[in-house]
Amino acid sequence: MGLDFTKPYLDIYKAGGVAWDIRVEPKTLHSLLFDSAKNNPDNTAIIFYDRKITYGQLAGCVKRVASALYELGLRKGDRVSLMLPNCPDFVISYYAILSMGGVVVNTNPMYVEREIEYQVNDSGSKMIITLADLYFRIKNIRPNTGLEKVILTSLGGKSGEMPDDTLWLPDLYAGDLPEAPQADIDPVEDIALLQYTGGTTGVPKAAMLTHFNLYANVCQSDHFFSGGSWKQRIIGVLPFFHVAGMTSCMNICIAAGTTMIPVAKFLPADVAGIISKYEPTFFNGVPTMYTALLNSPELKDFNDYGKVPFYKSGSGPIPDELMQAMKAKLEGTNSIINEGYGLSEASPTVISCPPFDLKYRRGSIGIPYPGTHAAVVDMETGDRPLPPGEVGELIIMGPQVMKGYWNRPDETKKALRNGWLYTGDMARMDEDGYFYIVDRKKDIIIAGGYNIYPREVEEVIYQHPKVQETIVAGIPHQYRGETVKAYIVLKQGHSATEEEIIAFCKERLAPYKVPKLFEFRLELPKTSVGKLLKRRLVDEEKEKLGVK
Repeated sequence: MGLDFTKPYLDIYKAGGVAWDIRVEPKTLHSLLFDSAKNNPDNTAIIFYDRKITYGQLAGCVKRVASALYELGLRKGDRVSLMLPNCPDFVISYYAILSMGGVVVNTNPMYVEREIEYQVNDSGSKMIITLADLYFRIKNIRPNTGLEKVILTSLGGKSGEMPDDTLWLPDLYAGDLPEAPQADIDPVEDIALLQYTGGTTGVPKAAMLTHFNLYANVCQSDHFFSGGSWKQRIIGVLPFFHVAGMTSCMNICIAAGTTMIPVAKFLPADVAGIISKYEPTFFNGVPTMYTALLNSPELKDFNDYGKVPFYKSGSGPIPDELMQAMKAKLEGTNSIINEGYGLSEASPTVISCPPFDLKYRRGSIGIPYPGTHAAVVDMETGDRPLPPGEVGELIIMGPQVMKGYWNRPDETKKALRNGWLYTGDMARMDEDGYFYIVDRKKDIIIAGGYNIYPREVEEVIYQHPKVQETIVAGIPHQYRGETVKAYIVLKQGHSATEEEIIAFCKERLAPYKVPKLFEFRLELPKTSVGKLLKRRLVDEEKEKLGVK
């Protein structure tokens, strides 16, 4: 399919003096670390709770762990599950696996045994690296998997005896084995990472991301944001086992030879302390993190937001009220906040608000990254590009787009068509080439024949001064097909009634869009990166109603 689509965003690049059509020379990810260590061995690579590690020290640890993994049987193409929070050992293990030609399988340390077992078996992982505190989960599922080696570490050092069938990671990077032979890696073809996605809507599937996919996304970010000052000290609040944190903190820092500040667990007060002490230059978060920072009682008088020059929000649309609240906190400083869009299948970033266009467009996720094509097509066939202003499915093409889904050729054919990635997100593009996410394709509510976009209703509810968070979803209904339900978390110390929220919505929405059902909760379900889990709530409702 040769799509004939308009690209008005190219004019924005031209006006800003930034090239859109860039060429990225393929490189392996681990070569970036060794290049940075060679050029700047004394630069601080990691600050982890006041512990500093230089690039020379980091590269040395990576080489020793790589040698140990080789001795343990790791060969090119072998998968290794990496189940750690943000910490130096994640970084060391990640680059050691890659340097041996292995494939990292990012694994959430919050997973329960059933989820770990599924991912280990689906990926065919032969080794796993995780925390000693989580070993009991591995022990229970290990007989049902092909795991040959279990390697443990800790955030606080070894305590007690090690289980007989495990290895201690710090011993591996303290060893003196001969350097392992270099693996012959093709950056364009060889997989670096299996990133699982889609677990909230069915069986999780792994996006196959090559060395080139991930490296290209680093280069695109560097070019788009023009220069290195924003990369000097990046705080890692997004988990590295999630592709956004892995790319926008860890890989970008390593490529630039600058400093990352990993945060093992997002706690607003702790993060505020890091901002005050280290003044990070870049903070990439998700809407729920910004909500937590702004509403935490402990941070009532916190005024150091301006110490971070550049904030970014992704992983889901940021409500306009939240964006305006953050802008108010940054007023009078030189700091900015903008929004971006990405997905696991694209390493992840594909669209972002450009720093070279100062005109702010409320609700926009920005324009396509350098070298990235984006178009909005009709939902029925996916073959017809839509003109500016019309809503359809967002599709993407660029060097950061995945190779496909691991062992899922049918799913790959659905997602990748003639070089385009079909995102499943509903969007529109304005006349200037700025994109706006309307909703997930599968989240559209059809009630009584009307199409209702949950995000539009959520934006209205977020405007209510007592509301902290909300999710709007379509719930099965006998007569209307679906009906609109709002799940709401109120700000601390506030109370509200259904009638109050309904009256507020009726002033701002057509009657058919106003929620018919409400549920006030103390919290809403979220993923490990803070993304709100709408589908879990829908599944709960279906279970209550006995609907499959």
